[in-house]
Amino acid sequence: MSRDPDAVPSGDAVLPGTLSDSLRLELIAFRRDLHMHPELGNQEFRTTAALKARLEAAGLRPRVLATGTGLMCDIGTDEGARSSNMGGGGRRAGGVRPMFALRADIDGLPIPDTKTGVPYRSTVPDRAHACGHDVHTTAVLGAGLVLAELDRQGLLPRPVRLIFQPAEEVLPGGASDAIESGVLDGVGRIVAVHCDPRVDAGRIGLRPGPITSACDRLEITLDGPGGHTARPHLTTDLVTAAAKVVSEVPALLSRRVDARSGLALTWGRIEAGHACNVIPQHAELSGTVRCLDLPAWRDAPDLVHAAIDEIATLHRAKSQINYIRGVPPVVNDPVVTELLRDAQAARRGAHTIEDTEQSLGGEDFSWYLEHVPGAMARLGVRPPGSGARLDLHRGDFDVDEEAIRVGVELFTAAALLDGAGESGGHRS
Repeated sequence: MSRDPDAVPSGDAVLPGTLSDSLRLELIAFRRDLHMHPELGNQEFRTTAALKARLEAAGLRPRVLATGTGLMCDIGTDEGARSSNMGGGGRRAGGVRPMFALRADIDGLPIPDTKTGVPYRSTVPDRAHACGHDVHTTAVLGAGLVLAELDRQGLLPRPVRLIFQPAEEVLPGGASDAIESGVLDGVGRIVAVHCDPRVDAGRIGLRPGPITSACDRLEITLDGPGGHTARPHLTTDLVTAAAKVVSEVPALLSRRVDARSGLALTWGRIEAGHACNVIPQHAELSGTVRCLDLPAWRDAPDLVHAAIDEIATLHRAKSQINYIRGVPPVVNDPVVTELLRDAQAARRGAHTIEDTEQSLGGEDFSWYLEHVPGAMARLGVRPPGSGARLDLHRGDFDVDEEAIRVGVELFTAAALLDGAGESGGHRS
């Protein structure tokens, strides 16, 4: 019998783990508390303590990461047996099934909260949860509490690991440190969400393959002997050299890389000089390099270095380049993406799923996918019917808190459906 794609299925009777009203209200309060107390990357001590206390109150055994902030917590597994029977990267050994991991990022941003009229506005000057990490964190916490209760009832088919990662906003991201702390040991698959203010709350966006961009940071210094602005021909006209680097390097790159790779160098800072009639001896430039294509991202440092050296040499400026690797693109595994699609359809109906485009934003969730298959979904946070066009990384960013329920139920359904299939990266 064919299913009406616009009908919300009666998933409650088939798939356990829906969110109770009491837990929903608790999670909203938890999210608001995080929102009022944002912490920057690798400084998330209060956030880590709050998560640890709530998980321990549920009878779980969270472990703070070696970095000192962030934590992981296993549900439905004997940790001692697992550590002795499992290797890293999700390989099965000794008959133990790989874990299904849910990842959240817990850090805030160094910008002021400019919202008005809400009681949960940030209380920390020049700090805000302006990217939705408080929602991601609360959704993974809520899913963990629901799955722990299912485990007590004998209804959890596969062990699950919760990962609360610090420092996502700090290039190259805290994911690498979390992986070094062992968060992927014994994990077979991993999923995450990211708030999307272009998508209505109650809906998610999915895309197999690349869903974010690579993002690197670039810092350049240019130097020359300096001189008088009346005689630029006798020295290195450093301001002009810097201006040429700013304008001509991106154009040069566009002719040396396939346009379909989406390689883009965008400047965010340029500083040079202190007086109108003095040619300076020193200039500084910084910006970001973004790329949609993984192979082109791997070649980007050499291409950028060559282009900068070429333009700087032409104008007789000495250049020093600090190319800081950030993150590769998040490349969603098609099978895990389909798992998320099935999970959302089971909870809310296929009509609540939309295709999403590849973003030029960076996300260090990509580092996990270098080790295990996984996928990230766009979590709708826009109030339905709202004409607001708020973006991420703005001080007035906020969410429709119905997104918390959607995130919890997406994660729980994915864990249950994945546990019902075959382990090791393929579902029946």
